[in-house]
Amino acid sequence: MTRLLLLEGNTAEKRAKGRELGVRSSSEIYAEAIAAHFPQIELDVLNGADEGEEIPQGRRWADYAGFVVTGSSLHAYDADFAVTNQIALIREAADNGLPIFGSCWGLQIAVMAAGGEVAFNPRGREVGFARKIALNDAGLAHPMFRAKPCVFDAPCIHYDEVVQMPAGATLLASNSHSTVQAAVIPLGQSEVWAVQYHPEFDLAQLVQLYTLYADDMIVQGFFADEAELVSYREKIARLAGDPAQAGLAWQLGIDGDIIDPKQRAAEIIAWVETQILKCT
Repeated sequence: MTRLLLLEGNTAEKRAKGRELGVRSSSEIYAEAIAAHFPQIELDVLNGADEGEEIPQGRRWADYAGFVVTGSSLHAYDADFAVTNQIALIREAADNGLPIFGSCWGLQIAVMAAGGEVAFNPRGREVGFARKIALNDAGLAHPMFRAKPCVFDAPCIHYDEVVQMPAGATLLASNSHSTVQAAVIPLGQSEVWAVQYHPEFDLAQLVQLYTLYADDMIVQGFFADEAELVSYREKIARLAGDPAQAGLAWQLGIDGDIIDPKQRAAEIIAWVETQILKCT
């Protein structure tokens, strides 16, 4: 039985608040995204931000075919246990030779674990959609992007960004907001395939983002007022309910790279197929 270990990036307090609001945890979102394409794979969750947490059910690293680092609201450059423990865990997974995939937080702690640097992005938050992510020559040749166009949009939310790549890392994709939108990071006895955006997010999660961060997004100038934000959010919600509404997709400026689950999650699918299931 193929089994993956998902590293939940948020603290118990953050997860509890999310449950009160009806918001899925980062690991729940990832579990749903993986199960949608690979229902045969068993998934365990490790709450890496919580003290006293260990690999579930007394399992060992050797019981897992791979390690997935999910999202988090934490900052990779902080010295809190919730952060430093997760950096230690990704190093431990790599030292045990596990293939690793990470998005957003996963990219950032992999960079920190390998000796790079993460900092607050002076351009502010990139939220909802990361626009015009462009593959470079290395990205075009990399199997992670074998089912992606050379330029695409992707769901996202982040304040921080990679400002210094670790030695030996390979940049794969960039956009105007963040130079490092995708990279391969050598670490221990493995390597991390990582992206700054969230290929695991669906349209319903984007509706949640525009709900949870509504006040911030108005203050930061994404929307003129609440009415404008609500109108935009309702269009996403309607498209989530019926992805075939081409007019809504046109109004929102999104295409199959966001709407189609296989295109949106192509990086995750490629990692599982090539690194975990060893398919060609």
